[in-house]
Amino acid sequence: MKQEILIKRFAKLKKHYIALKDYKKLIDDLLEQKNIYNACIFNVLKPEEKAILDAYLKRFASMQDFLGAKIFPLLIEISGIGGNKMTEILYMIEKEAIIDSLDNWIELREIRNELEHDYPEKLQDALKNLKLCIDNFEKIECYYINSLNFAKRYINEIV
Repeated sequence: MKQEILIKRFAKLKKHYIALKDYKKLIDDLLEQKNIYNACIFNVLKPEEKAILDAYLKRFASMQDFLGAKIFPLLIEISGIGGNKMTEILYMIEKEAIIDSLDNWIELREIRNELEHDYPEKLQDALKNLKLCIDNFEKIECYYINSLNFAKRYINEIV
């Protein structure tokens, strides 16, 4: 039963990942044309350009939320490692090399939370955090891939 739930959760997470990857490509293309992290340039971006950034942040947050709340606990459970509290789960996730470090996970989480609450009131700070989220695409992608690879040890049907 838990394996079936995890398979369904990975299918949903895959959709977030594909969308995030697509938005990252659009942002990379946009960055070739202009420095979106400059407040003056950001303020005159077209609405559809800002929408890409907002969509990226939403998917980034969704992936991190989903990994932390829905995937990591089940990974630890199906592996038989155990752990009930989130701190224990994250410790085991780090120990199993699914995430590179707990500090990095927490930093990304804090940046994401700041963006959700401060964006765009403190524009320069928000743009700095936006850049960190975009620059850390590979990290969240790695967490996703590592989670998949870990799950494949216990579930054959995961794609």
